[in-house]
Amino acid sequence: MNGTIFMIHGMWSGGWYWDNYRRFFEERGYRCLAPTLRFHDVDPREPPHPGLGTTSLLDYASDLENELRKLDYQPVIMGHSMGGLLAQILGSRGLARALILLTPAPPRGILVLNPSSVRGVCNCLKRWGFWRKPCRQTYGEAVYSTMNLLPAEEQKENYDKLVFESGRAVFEIGFWFLDRSRASEVDARSITCPVLVVGSAQDRIIPASVVRKIARRYPQVATYREYTNHAHKVLLEPGWQDAAKDIAGWLKQVLPEN
Repeated sequence: MNGTIFMIHGMWSGGWYWDNYRRFFEERGYRCLAPTLRFHDVDPREPPHPGLGTTSLLDYASDLENELRKLDYQPVIMGHSMGGLLAQILGSRGLARALILLTPAPPRGILVLNPSSVRGVCNCLKRWGFWRKPCRQTYGEAVYSTMNLLPAEEQKENYDKLVFESGRAVFEIGFWFLDRSRASEVDARSITCPVLVVGSAQDRIIPASVVRKIARRYPQVATYREYTNHAHKVLLEPGWQDAAKDIAGWLKQVLPEN
């Protein structure tokens, strides 16, 4: 089935994060697959899995690659935040017909650390040995860094769904220059499929300035779009349909047979 979108969520989330987009694209005839990353399919009120803290981006990518290779076709891979970085890794392995990167985390070589992004993960970073421990944002950090454009009642509702994340993955993205495994590295030359990169002007955890640099990594194949009225959770914020419609239009343009 050529009209399949494989959706990869970001930190602290699960497959549920794609509910709006799943409905939107399924109504337009796409088949949508939205797996939940390793150790994320848990009750948010329960303690994290003991193996989560040392789970690498490469572990997530390996799990996702195994799922992708069960398909007898290449899907469109769509990723948000950390899922956007995982999408780039998978795309460099030749597993995608097209890539859609929504406010994506950057690959090795692009700095994401700045005052606003550090403020969003301070609760994780301040613990010695965070790179081998599960971590989770405080409510205040989440509201400031990723939920700043969500209505107040939705901020608490969404925060209550968040689970713990791998400290190792946080380290590999934010401190790639210290990571001997080079887990966040992406061979840009290996990405030859069409790529849509989406940035948000009010994003505090992955600023649009960072996302523009990601788009410039793939000059031959990338299209960049930036939304002035959105922040990090572009999939959930009021007006999320605007970006979704643009994405659907881009897909028809680059993959007209769908």
